[in-house]
Amino acid sequence: MTTTTHGAPVMRGPTRVSAADRAQLAESPVSLARVAGLFGGHRLELLVVTVIIVVASVVGLAQPFLLREVIDVALPTGDTRLLVWLVAGMVAVAALTGVLGVWQTWLATGMGQRVMHSLRVRVFAHLQAQSLAFFKRTRGGEVQSRLLQDVAGLQSVVTTTATSIASNLTTAVATAVAMVALNWRLSLLSLLVLPPAILLTRRVALVRRDVTLAQQRALADLHSQVEEALSINGAMLAKTLGSTAMHEREFTGTSARLIDLEVRSQLAGRWRMATMSIVFAAIPALLYLVAGFPSLSGDLTIGTLIAFASLQGTIFRPIMGLLNVGAQWVASMALLSRIFGYLDLPVEVAEPVRPVRLDPGTVRGEVRFEHVGYRFPDGSADALAGIDLTIGAGRSLAVVGETGSGKSTLAALLVRLADPTSGRVTVDGVDLRDIAASDRTKVIGMVTQETYLAHTTIAGNLRQAAPDATDAELWSALQAAQVDQVIAALPDGLDTVVGARGHRFSGGERQRLAIARTLLVNPPILVLDEATSALDSDTERELQAALDVLMAGRTTLTIAHRLSTVRDADEIVVLAAGRIVERGTHEALLAAGGHYARLHG
Repeated sequence: MTTTTHGAPVMRGPTRVSAADRAQLAESPVSLARVAGLFGGHRLELLVVTVIIVVASVVGLAQPFLLREVIDVALPTGDTRLLVWLVAGMVAVAALTGVLGVWQTWLATGMGQRVMHSLRVRVFAHLQAQSLAFFKRTRGGEVQSRLLQDVAGLQSVVTTTATSIASNLTTAVATAVAMVALNWRLSLLSLLVLPPAILLTRRVALVRRDVTLAQQRALADLHSQVEEALSINGAMLAKTLGSTAMHEREFTGTSARLIDLEVRSQLAGRWRMATMSIVFAAIPALLYLVAGFPSLSGDLTIGTLIAFASLQGTIFRPIMGLLNVGAQWVASMALLSRIFGYLDLPVEVAEPVRPVRLDPGTVRGEVRFEHVGYRFPDGSADALAGIDLTIGAGRSLAVVGETGSGKSTLAALLVRLADPTSGRVTVDGVDLRDIAASDRTKVIGMVTQETYLAHTTIAGNLRQAAPDATDAELWSALQAAQVDQVIAALPDGLDTVVGARGHRFSGGERQRLAIARTLLVNPPILVLDEATSALDSDTERELQAALDVLMAGRTTLTIAHRLSTVRDADEIVVLAAGRIVERGTHEALLAAGGHYARLHG
């Protein structure tokens, strides 16, 4: 690939089209119209960059002609006045192309970064709008790769490939015209010399590129091994399984492979530099040889010979750059294909076009499930069918059932992690699909079995729920969640970093921090999705007191695995295979001797 530095093209290593890139484009082609759409609002900048490139390339070609006049006219005749003007012109041309190069780089880089920023934000926002089902079926590393690495990789198409085509094409054509104007006979010689020289250099460079790609794959393996073995979860797994020796062997093997690849890369690099040196030495040498035969060179002056040799060295680089454009373009289009694939994902849980506004301060909190059914996106089975439930304002409903009965799916529908396939879920008579997310998250709070804490301070985690909360409000929430004494005993208090996924704290402490975070929102409706099922009995009893504070005066839907946590609910519903099979109070269901009694027994 080539870029321009102060108007002069600088050669990078050649590229060859990747089979993976071809396969990606064959599966999901990218139209030129969609690529052009990325530059909407930047067309003027693109035009200015192109004009600068053309002007810089043309102005730069004045150098060999000025050099010819210096050697053929000014020096032999002793015309110092002309010599001063010619030398000044050479300096002026260099200065002008340098300024144009800086201007072009500033415009192209700024435009490219703004395009990538816009694309990055669009992809991030679109992915945030995806349902939970998308994140369950997609690897986290893949999402990060597309959002960060693929968008960053588009630097080549945004600020390099387009400018490379314009720069290299303009330079190659203008240089060829200048060479013919200087001496058409030597130009014919160039047609014989340049092709094999270019092919030889490209072949050697491709060898180095292959070695470099192998190095990148080995480094990726090394990064993966570090992540798997030295992350907190990986280290815990390795120590409990006794697989540390195996990880060390794998790491040692990959690291040793890098030694061989680095040696081969350095040798290939030296061969490439040696080949380039031979080419750049051989081309002018052949010109000087031809100049010694008047029958071949014609009326050739020393100045013309030197100027022509300079031009022939100049035309070598842009031609190499143009040969690389095809592979660069395919690689860039493959990246765009992957990114557009994410942008084209349908939003399964879309924001309402005309949302119904809900004031959390005036919401009563009545929840209704009206003939609700839900089928998984793959269409495999119905998780819920014919669900009719009403939770009165300030009342509590517990849902129990065996694993796979649909309990957590019911909770997910209430917090709108998914939408019902049939029927509707309402809050105070308003369909959840008509409520903006910004209102819904203030009205409905959730505490789950798997508490997620970000790798930041305790205060930072709590303020995810209430960014403007004061320290006093944080301590009040911690006290209500009965975890304030644990935090106060820490040397840094609220400024304590919780560690990766909150592993610094026990399961019960993480749950109480999650309760404190929910208390800061103060939602009128609360969903508890098996919030205590992962805890031991003693910790569960301690946590239940904090949950009682959280549930007081709120409409509560509790998804429970342990029946001991739901006996005081106003109503208990038993699910089996996605359907309600029993409902009633704890005592009534036990007396009935049905599903609930069997679960309890």
